[in-house]
Amino acid sequence: MKIIITGGLGFIGSRFVNLCNKKGHDVTIIDKYTYAADLDRIDFHAGYFNKDICDITEDDLCIKGHDYIVNFAAETHVDNSIEDGKPFIRSNVEGVFNLLEVARKANIKKFIQISTDEVYGDVLEGESKETDKLNPSSYYSATKASADMLVKSACRTYGLPYIITRTCNNYGPGQHEEKFIPKLLKCIKNNKKIPVYSPGNQIREWIHVDDNCKAIYNLMISDNVNDTYNIGSGERYTNLEVIDILDKDNKANIKMVPDRLGHDTRYALNSSKYKSEFGKITTTNFKKYYE
Repeated sequence: MKIIITGGLGFIGSRFVNLCNKKGHDVTIIDKYTYAADLDRIDFHAGYFNKDICDITEDDLCIKGHDYIVNFAAETHVDNSIEDGKPFIRSNVEGVFNLLEVARKANIKKFIQISTDEVYGDVLEGESKETDKLNPSSYYSATKASADMLVKSACRTYGLPYIITRTCNNYGPGQHEEKFIPKLLKCIKNNKKIPVYSPGNQIREWIHVDDNCKAIYNLMISDNVNDTYNIGSGERYTNLEVIDILDKDNKANIKMVPDRLGHDTRYALNSSKYKSEFGKITTTNFKKYYE
């Protein structure tokens, strides 16, 4: 089995690369090596092309003859999208469009698009299902929702087989320090003030990166096509609760800062569809992981 993994040097993509390698598959990484990429995340020698997904063509040797494209490549940090949304349009919309064009012309067996729970927007009560209306709140989530629509359109128009996965916040080893948990751990370790968006009661669902990757892998190798799956853990905490869990020695020095523009209050995924078809999602206990 030959797999192209775009964004394979990123936090989640690299863990998926390592998983596929352990399963004995032929893996090719495509990554433009931005600030969030790291070759040291890969635990084996893999084919690697330093290239922007916007610039990939069907004639590239790294595309021909592969069975799957799994697209992790994306600009992902919401704060960055507030400062400048253009790179998000470039990677998350134009890049996905280009990959879809390449995939259909190269007769890829299945295109797996890695999306996010943020496309649903605020969920003040209950849980988001795959059939819910998309209601993104930021340039980041709007570009991810746009990418989902492009994927579905490529299937409808050209018959390109796809799977879209929408997962919650990932945590685990090797995550870039701009993200919430690595930033918290660094502040606690160095006894620095932790900036928390006021009032700190925003709720997020958390899944270990390897648990997410296992679910994505199951969907990739399955016969299922042309469908969307939520991948969640059910573990939901406010930002202040996350700090309490990570701050074992009660050293946290919290500094409330003005809330982020367009900040969603709560995300919650209904993952019953995946569970009904593939069984229980393997989930690492968040609190125990950080004991």
